[in-house]
Amino acid sequence: MKNAAVIGAGTIGLSWTALFAHHGLTVRVTDPRPDLAEAVEEALAQFAPHLGTTAEELASRVQIAADVTEAVRNADVVQENGPENVEFKKDLFKQLVEEAPEHALLLSSSSAIPSTAFTGGIDGSRVLIGHPFNPPHLIPLVEVVPGDRTSEESVQKAVDFYTFLGRTPVVERKEIPGFVGNRLQNALSREAIYLVEQGVVTPEDLDKVITSSLGIRWATVGPFLGSHLGGGPGGYRHLAEHIGKSMKKMWAGLGNPSQSPEEQERLIEAVEKAYGSSTYSELAETRDRKQLAVLNALEEN
Repeated sequence: MKNAAVIGAGTIGLSWTALFAHHGLTVRVTDPRPDLAEAVEEALAQFAPHLGTTAEELASRVQIAADVTEAVRNADVVQENGPENVEFKKDLFKQLVEEAPEHALLLSSSSAIPSTAFTGGIDGSRVLIGHPFNPPHLIPLVEVVPGDRTSEESVQKAVDFYTFLGRTPVVERKEIPGFVGNRLQNALSREAIYLVEQGVVTPEDLDKVITSSLGIRWATVGPFLGSHLGGGPGGYRHLAEHIGKSMKKMWAGLGNPSQSPEEQERLIEAVEKAYGSSTYSELAETRDRKQLAVLNALEEN
């Protein structure tokens, strides 16, 4: 992989651009936004310290493309970061299949839409999901999700590509809306919204519950290993046999937030009250600094 095309320069696309360039790829990025050049320049300056390099070094490998056709002309890999809209992706991937080189791997950062939903009527053998977590130049996970028509060769190429980028690709062998990461995130978010709606806790204190307990645990072990360790020497079997029944009783009582317009507005105002005194840039910088510290600690151990 020498040449990459990034289609869509929002938060995810700009992060991919920096990561690709950092690993020596020539990157052509395109987006209809009128401030594309300025957005790319600003993002490279922001992300370069995270990657241990300079904005100038990254910029030397990044080019602005006027449109999709120009961006994919010599691409070995294409990373799409467009709207979560099936019809948009149908039209775009039809164009990518027609205009990108025949060997190019065609990847989508789709957060919830499986590739089979937008590859009908085209050659989908080299089309698949490469779903990152924001921002992908820092967070290692990439969910690699093949569609019904994706070849095994393309799956392996995607795994190899993301591994080359220092990411952690996980192949998911069955398509499901939202994939794995966002389904888990959505389940937790739904209960979080319910608890705030019910007046059990404020948004700020709920975040403290996560960052002071589960967040620390899940940064080092996942839910299953965490439960296995929670069972002591008897492991997951002991946990399931001794407290499994009481935990299952809670399943039926998990919340279903109403999210009426009035409730949604109250929740939005509560979150804004908790965090609105800081700008997006300030909050993102703090998040990324802490995430880097966690990642560095994990690497050392």
